[in-house]
Amino acid sequence: MQVEPLPPLAAPHPPLVPATPARAVDTFFYDNKIVRDFGIATVIWGIIGMLVGVLAAFQLARPELNMGTAYTTFGRIRPLHTNAVIFAFVGNGIFTGVYYSLQRLCKARMFSDKLSKIHFWGWQLIILSAVATLPMGFTTSKEYAELEWPIDIAITLVWVVFGWNMFGTIAKRRERHLYVGIWFYIATFLTVAVLHIVNSMAVPVSFMKSYSLYAGVQDALVQWWYGHNAVAFFLTTPYLGLMYYFLPKAAERPVYSYRLSIIHFWSLIFIYIWAGPHHLLYTALPDWAQSLGVAFSIMLIAPSWGGMINGLLTLRGAWDKVREEPVLKFFVVAVTAYGMATFEGPMLSLKNVNAIAHFTDWIVAHVHVGALGWNGFLTFGMLYWLWPRLYRTPLHSKKLANTHFWLGTLGILFYALPMYWAGFTQGLMWKQFNAEGMLQYPNFLETVIQLVPMYYLRGIGGVLYLSGVFVMMFNLYRTAKAGSLLADEKAQAAPLVPEAQDPHAQGGHWHRWVERRPFQLAVGATVAILIGGAIEMIPTFLVKSNVPTIASVKPYTSLELQGRDIYIKEGCSNCHTQMVRPFRSETERYGEYSKAGEFVYDRPFLWGSKRTGPDLHRVGQKYPHSWHYNHMLDPTSMSPGSIMPAYPWLFDNDIDYSTLPRKITVLRDLGTPYPAGFEQQAVADARRQAQGIVAELKKEEIEIKTDKEIVALIAYLQRLGTDIKVKPEQAAVAAQ
Repeated sequence: MQVEPLPPLAAPHPPLVPATPARAVDTFFYDNKIVRDFGIATVIWGIIGMLVGVLAAFQLARPELNMGTAYTTFGRIRPLHTNAVIFAFVGNGIFTGVYYSLQRLCKARMFSDKLSKIHFWGWQLIILSAVATLPMGFTTSKEYAELEWPIDIAITLVWVVFGWNMFGTIAKRRERHLYVGIWFYIATFLTVAVLHIVNSMAVPVSFMKSYSLYAGVQDALVQWWYGHNAVAFFLTTPYLGLMYYFLPKAAERPVYSYRLSIIHFWSLIFIYIWAGPHHLLYTALPDWAQSLGVAFSIMLIAPSWGGMINGLLTLRGAWDKVREEPVLKFFVVAVTAYGMATFEGPMLSLKNVNAIAHFTDWIVAHVHVGALGWNGFLTFGMLYWLWPRLYRTPLHSKKLANTHFWLGTLGILFYALPMYWAGFTQGLMWKQFNAEGMLQYPNFLETVIQLVPMYYLRGIGGVLYLSGVFVMMFNLYRTAKAGSLLADEKAQAAPLVPEAQDPHAQGGHWHRWVERRPFQLAVGATVAILIGGAIEMIPTFLVKSNVPTIASVKPYTSLELQGRDIYIKEGCSNCHTQMVRPFRSETERYGEYSKAGEFVYDRPFLWGSKRTGPDLHRVGQKYPHSWHYNHMLDPTSMSPGSIMPAYPWLFDNDIDYSTLPRKITVLRDLGTPYPAGFEQQAVADARRQAQGIVAELKKEEIEIKTDKEIVALIAYLQRLGTDIKVKPEQAAVAAQ
């Protein structure tokens, strides 16, 4: 029997907005091939970068693992490791996630397949150039910005290609509102561009040698404005964008709070840019700049934890899935590690804590909690989520993915905990005085020997973490083998109509106005990140009282300049600082604390950030030439138990004088007061000084030719810290 439907009880309410006519639906295809390519590159470079890291870790415990060659010493491969994991592993991970999520958030294929390919291959070639040049000693010595000027230009061009492709995709989107993840992608692109260009300003001397546009204190400020914000805007903001996309997808839950995401985004990008000077506390940087860095670092905990809370609370109602899904396990630990690192960062910026922690392995532990936990685990979770969708097949083995999770977690613990212990040990031993008021451990090597067991454990942690990556590589390979790549994924969406004709585009939260307009969003983000950098840097360049000059400080001689460049080439600043801080424990150990005016001719600055060996700023004239000669030939002959590698090639390699005249010309153009025409006699001047050093060595029955690199290095080391003379009573007052 047919039942008639009941009539409505009342007429339906009128619609809140006028009905819009049905629009034609576009059919298009997402580009999954570029996502796959960046994903494979992420895994390959991750393994390479981590292998180099494991080697570097064990080199600190077993110096013979430096292998006795110039290309494999810790000083040269440490920057290779950092560049490989930051720009190769994490960089490719960023592009994997951005290329996948951006297309779906914009409901559009990437703007240009050709630009996607140029970006992919250009980025891989840049990484290969780093692999080729850093072990050869071509370096600027600036942390996370070691690559020389031709590669810096290539990075700029490839980054522009990425931005062109990203903004082109946003322009042709079929979704009017820009999701929060895209806000972070835009801020990342713009800020990294500003950071890279400003910090990389240099004048070329030769094809792979340049001198920084900035000197001394200014160079240090610009570098750590860049260095800290490379962490902020390459290791953090793009990954927050990925978190906001992939975590809700994996949890099948909406983001916890839209309003919190707005506060998180704008406060984070505005505050982060100010925090760089906290890397330079108690140095020759002006006090006002240090205080600004501390103040904004403390404020930074609020937006950082806002992001962590937004991520973790997105899992409300889905915690039962965490037990079953390895993807969610990785995401939970990643977001937790982000919260831990962003609590510890502001804590370390407190001056009383920084006084103990800076230059120690505590900082190494802090950095790796973020890198291994936040960046590594979020990348792994993203890849495990993506691969079954790209290849249209279930993940080969959840059991293997869970195995990877536990190997990685144990790896982080075995890495971080020994480094925290080592850091506490270093900081306290350096400052310990006995009952007579003398340093308890006056020999720096005493502190180093205590750390060797911790370095072994750190290396074991690295092996565990890396073994998990090998498990993931096998799992992803078998997943791909079982399926087939969906290179072009079909999708449908209605095209956008002009905003004035779209009644749904009006009203809503006030922030919607910004989200609908990528240009205004980009301008707002740029203004937010420029304010802090400008306020910190401009006074340091324009107000002379920030860097008071010292009349007795003179430019380096031509031989000392050559020696300084050899010091840079060998990566000595990776283990030795050149910054005596104004603490009694340091002035007792090293001598008078460092002054801003002593560095006015240093391009680049060489203050360092980690003391594996003692500070060298006052080492000049402390030992005879023979001590430095023997120490570089066999460190244990002068310092039994030393973990420093030997540098036998310095005794065979000839000093390269071919670019010395050009070096003098460039430095004079940058403001170093070399007299006119000095470049014509610089080589002869260097040879005369070298003859004096060789003559002194001969008195101690050491025969060496005047044109060997060791002679130039000795000249530089003997110059360090000798420009100012301090009377004993002045030194005593300064040390109090």
